[in-house]
Amino acid sequence: MSAERKVIQEATRRVLLKDFLVQESARAGFGGLEITRTPMGTRVTLVCERPGILIGHRGELIKRLTEDIHERFQLDNPQIEVQEERAPSLNAQLMSEKLASTLERGWHFRRAGHSTVRRIMEAGARGTQVILSGKLTGERHRTERFKAGTIKYCGEAVHLWVDKGFYQARLKPGVIGVSVWIMRANSKLPDEIVVKGVETRAVLPPVELPPIEEIPGVPPVDGAVPPEAL
Repeated sequence: MSAERKVIQEATRRVLLKDFLVQESARAGFGGLEITRTPMGTRVTLVCERPGILIGHRGELIKRLTEDIHERFQLDNPQIEVQEERAPSLNAQLMSEKLASTLERGWHFRRAGHSTVRRIMEAGARGTQVILSGKLTGERHRTERFKAGTIKYCGEAVHLWVDKGFYQARLKPGVIGVSVWIMRANSKLPDEIVVKGVETRAVLPPVELPPIEEIPGVPPVDGAVPPEAL
């Protein structure tokens, strides 16, 4: 098998694995996935809002999930690690799922979008953007954006500081795509430069001098000062 085919096969397996885990951990609140190759096998790290639901009593559900992953995707000795999301309002994947659930419960898309943006910004994010696309109000497809704070769309800052999440809301008119971007509070942009080792000097206020005519010992000579008086 060629190297290109191996790369495509591995990427396809990762996408299918993510879709499978999103469905299996929907009740627990899927917040992210990380797959790492180790000498002992494949380590799958799941981030959930409620990890107890995914683990189950005495780890029965997580063992069953590990067996299903091994049979479906042919992973070498898969090991699933479940982590709890401490700040769910700053997790883009979780917020996209919550927004999709809100739309499925009948909320108006503008109310749901503004509420999600306000919740993310109150949690301490530097910026956020919510994109809803689909049949929002009629038969025609449209896209609505809700934005607050600072958000980047390109460059290295997007890969370092912007968290992206996507989910689908299934309504009667059709499927609505929900995309959430969150820029972390500790993000540092390339144009924010701090110069170290520069001493700041205090700027003294200007001194108001009296007019030349009022200086003792200096007689005015046609508005000019003679050299002897200097």
